[in-house]
Amino acid sequence: MPRTLHPLRSDKIVILGAGPCGLACADELTRLGHRNWTLLEAAPAAGGLAASVVDPVGFTWDLGGHVVFSHFGEFDRLLATLFAPSELLHHDRSSYVRFRDRWVPYPFQQHLHHLPAEDAEACLHDLLVACQRREQGLPVDADFSTWLHGMYGSGLVERFFGPYNSKVWAMSPEQMASSWVAERLAPVSPDEIMAAFSGAAPPARRWGPNSTFVFPARGGTGEIWRRLAARLDDGRLRTGARVVMVDPVARTVTLADGERVGFDHLVATGPLNRIAAMTAGVPGSVQAAAARLRHTTVAMVGLGYRAPTIDERSWLYFPQADVPFYRATNFSKYAPANVPGADTNTFSAWMTETSMLPRTRLDFRRLISTCDQSVRRQGLVPEHAPLASAHLELIEYAYPVPTVDRDAALAEVVPWLEARRIYPRGRFGTWRYEIGNMDHAVKMGLDIARRLVNGTVEGLLPPASVAVNGCRA
Repeated sequence: MPRTLHPLRSDKIVILGAGPCGLACADELTRLGHRNWTLLEAAPAAGGLAASVVDPVGFTWDLGGHVVFSHFGEFDRLLATLFAPSELLHHDRSSYVRFRDRWVPYPFQQHLHHLPAEDAEACLHDLLVACQRREQGLPVDADFSTWLHGMYGSGLVERFFGPYNSKVWAMSPEQMASSWVAERLAPVSPDEIMAAFSGAAPPARRWGPNSTFVFPARGGTGEIWRRLAARLDDGRLRTGARVVMVDPVARTVTLADGERVGFDHLVATGPLNRIAAMTAGVPGSVQAAAARLRHTTVAMVGLGYRAPTIDERSWLYFPQADVPFYRATNFSKYAPANVPGADTNTFSAWMTETSMLPRTRLDFRRLISTCDQSVRRQGLVPEHAPLASAHLELIEYAYPVPTVDRDAALAEVVPWLEARRIYPRGRFGTWRYEIGNMDHAVKMGLDIARRLVNGTVEGLLPPASVAVNGCRA
């Protein structure tokens, strides 16, 4: 049976990365009475991929399009301890896809009656054919492209799903698995779509877990993690502490300045391929498996305009090739304080995201100019609105890509690390996009803390191949 340890006799737990997962782990260890932990963060401040920045003009930007919603009561309760109700703004999602000369409500596949007649007819025909064939079942372990064709038909794939997903993932859907889809893509009901074409009202239900969401009134998404970091014990959270080597035999991590920090258990929330590369003694086969993992890099270009915030939509999708970004977020709509002086009568802010393969050579000035031109051309701001600010953040590790060989790679890398008391968690620790939201990351942080102290089973991950019955006394 798992042992519950007295906190005075507990082992040393070192956590790498002060993003949502690492912060939640440290906070839960404290709540459990386990005081012997250290949280190491390479950046100057906590937050990780969920951090926010303020540019020189006074616009606040997130590192990508985050919204706060939850699958877990534990995440909701954490948020309630950090914010008073008045400090969170509540939104109903209003999202659209740009298609040819019009805006089509999201999810695209549920609103085919908004398309031009020729496109609508082709998409509807192919969708109905796909629905008939789907009764025979989709191929097991189908790649993403095969899954899309089998679920939605060629018309929708050619017009939306193919170009959009190639743009988001910086690779073709044929290179990706379909096992990650779950709640990420909306289902379609042929009966409801046909009813909409016949003039009946479209379905009133709102699809998806982010159909409603909250956002901090001030400070961007990063304000959540600044507050959580602030309540951790002084001295246990160390920023500017970059780990360059992990020795699983000596059970030490070495920092960039040469300092060594000992551990009994290591919770690693950074990118799994980097953890494997910096860990001593990793077999060549495990290193090769880690090297097969793929991810995207995203350039977040924040564009602040001297023009009132009048657009009421939340975010917009752009599958077409002549727009560099795949998504534009109406950031001044999220919270007035995201613009200087919280003056949305004077300012508006659009946060754009452009995906690319890692190590892509990028002309920053050209990208900013192209994004600005596209925002104006798509009518998001007046054509001659003065540009008050242009801010670019290059997010090297943005999304882990669920490639066709991802699960096989993880099956080699993760058990080897866990056998040596190194536990990869969080968006890039697990490398599972399907559990890559902030609430998932928090849940993983809470669960690994409980597993290490009390030996309880983690909720989001499959059972580890190596049993861990709590820390050693």
